[in-house]
Amino acid sequence: MGLENKHRKRDLDIPKHRQILLNKIEEDLIKDENVLAVFYGGSIGKKNTDFYSDIDLRIVVKDDVFEEYRLNKKERAKRWGKVLFHEDFPWTTYSIAHYDNFIKVDSFYYRTTGVQPSVWLQNISVVYDKKGFMGEVLEKSKKLSYSPTEQEVEIWRTKFFAYVHEAYRRVNRKEIYYALQCLDNLRMSMATAWCMDKGFQPNAFGDWAKYEGERSELERWQLSLLESWHSSRDHNDLMNVIKEIIPEFKKTHKSLCEKVSIEENPKWVEEILGMVI
Repeated sequence: MGLENKHRKRDLDIPKHRQILLNKIEEDLIKDENVLAVFYGGSIGKKNTDFYSDIDLRIVVKDDVFEEYRLNKKERAKRWGKVLFHEDFPWTTYSIAHYDNFIKVDSFYYRTTGVQPSVWLQNISVVYDKKGFMGEVLEKSKKLSYSPTEQEVEIWRTKFFAYVHEAYRRVNRKEIYYALQCLDNLRMSMATAWCMDKGFQPNAFGDWAKYEGERSELERWQLSLLESWHSSRDHNDLMNVIKEIIPEFKKTHKSLCEKVSIEENPKWVEEILGMVI
């Protein structure tokens, strides 16, 4: 269960309250004539929820009412329970509501044209499909597979180089939090590369969800490396950790270059990294 604290009893009740919240969401949305489909992604879609799983809610509405529903996204969430606060950007198609039972709901609104077959839609749970099109999207999505593109690998490796250089600059400027952020981005870069190398669609950069923990798809040795790449605020410690990451970068870089048929160019890599390592 994790930490032993005063919230243990509340946390044990979260699955029960999550189901109550799901029931309220579905009761509200399914009777709405403008709602065409309701489905869940994330842990609910994959059927591997734990005590702290969010509700990743996806709502497809008629095209002519989409903007109205998008603008009303916060108010709609209040129908399902007591909202303590929202994470929200007014211009986006989603809203994140945090409820008084310590559950959060990420609700995304879509037009029908906004839902297309994708590897991201291979593990969803469709609870309402008024016209049957979500079933078709799901079947087509299951037939798709992911493989990295030349452009993805090129962007990945040049960003890795940039984070190494930037960490050096920030250490020498004594901007240690900035340098630590660069180190975290290097760890994230490696997790991204491992996923690409194994044919898994990586998370959006910066999203650590499910890279660690019991539901991680990374290998044990990869998780062990991530754990070992930890640094204090000491200048030498930080740069030494970056040095420890480099051999794994080179190995994975070679594999990815072979996969997408681009030049590895080890001499070029050494020249870039050798400027600071």
